Order: sequence, then C-alpha cells, then structure tokens
Amino acid sequence: PPPPMLYPSSPNTRRPQGPLRGTKITHMASEAERKKVALRRLGDATFSKVDKVSAELFSLTYGAVVTQLLKDYEDVAAANVQLEKMGYNMGVRMVDELLAKASLAQCASFSETAEVVAKVGFKMFLGVNVEVAAATSSEFRLLLSENPLAEFVELPEECSKLEYSGLLCGVLRGALEMVQMRVECSLLRDTLWGDEVTEIRVLLKERLVEEFVDDDE
Repeated sequence: PPPPMLYPSSPNTRRPQGPLRGTKITHMASEAERKKVALRRLGDATFSKVDKVSAELFSLTYGAVVTQLLKDYEDVAAANVQLEKMGYNMGVRMVDELLAKASLAQCASFSETAEVVAKVGFKMFLGVNVEVAAATSSEFRLLLSENPLAEFVELPEECSKLEYSGLLCGVLRGALEMVQMRVECSLLRDTLWGDEVTEIRVLLKERLVEEFVDDDE
C-alpha cells in the first residue's frame, strides 16, 4: 500500500504551523546570541579604553576599606549596610562614564539591560565576564565566576555573614537609578561563603519618570 500522506493534498486544508513557529523561535534565539556577542565585543573594546590598576592592589585596597568599616562599626550587619551605601554613591557617578565611553543606545527591555550590565559594565570596571541568569521583564541574576573584590580574601568565622561583595549591589542600585530604574539588589551567593559562584539578584521595583522643571517658573 502507498505510504500515508502527512498532510491532505487539498489546498483548502490548513496545515499545522509547528515547523514555522519553531523556525521563528530559532531565529529569535540566534538574534539574541548575536546581540550577546556584540555586547561582549563592546565590553572588550570599552575595557581597553580605561586606565588599569593591578588586581592585587585593587583587592588589597578594598580589603583595607572593609576592615576599617568593621573596626568603626563593630558590627557585621552595620558594615553590610555601609558597603551597600558606598557602592550606591559610586554607581551614581560610574554610570556617566559607562554611557560616555561605551556609546550605548537605550535598552528595549529589562533583560537587555541585564546583558549590558553583565557584558559591558562589569567588563569595563572590573575586567571580568559575567553571565546573566533567569532574566525576565522584572528580574535578573548575575553570576560571577571571577570576583576581583574577593581575591586573596578569607572570612574569619565571626564575619561569616559579612556581605563582602555587597558593594556591587550598591553600585548596581545607584547606576540603574540614574537611568530611571529603581531596583532592589541582594547578594544570594558568594565564593567567600563557600559557594561556587557569586550571585547577585536584581529586582525591578519601579520605572522612574524624569521630571523637567521650567526655569521660568
């Protein structure tokens, strides 16, 4: 007997569109990959434009700052708060340098913002490659397999709850606020806590509206 036909031969019969949808999904995925590659190249190019300091000097200097905070406040939780605030103050200034040197266009979505932060921002200022995970319209996570802040560092038992890299959470909060996004950042995992990677969660709380004041009023 002749083999069965997969689809009726009548031109009036509508055929399933599964393969076409699959092709579209594949095209969208490949487009997203091309954007990631382009951002990674932009990050490398931008990193080449900035002045460099040795990783050892950077790590030791930051370590001295954290140590001084612990001495001043004599409390790990209070030191965590101050590290985040310090990072926030840095972030509100760093974003201008990033936008100027990277010549970035406005992001179309929050997930695209995540890729720019990971592929361009972290590369430019820390010289590391960061991966984005679980990106949605209101949340993303950043995974750092390398963390220059934590080089040559080992936390003593009494500081086991110290958010040593909490500065990065503050930087992200400050920088994103300057581009009209109020976010909440939290350190979920840290290599200094025994985790394999450092993981930062960024949650979008509100899109801010920039208000212009008329000088004549």
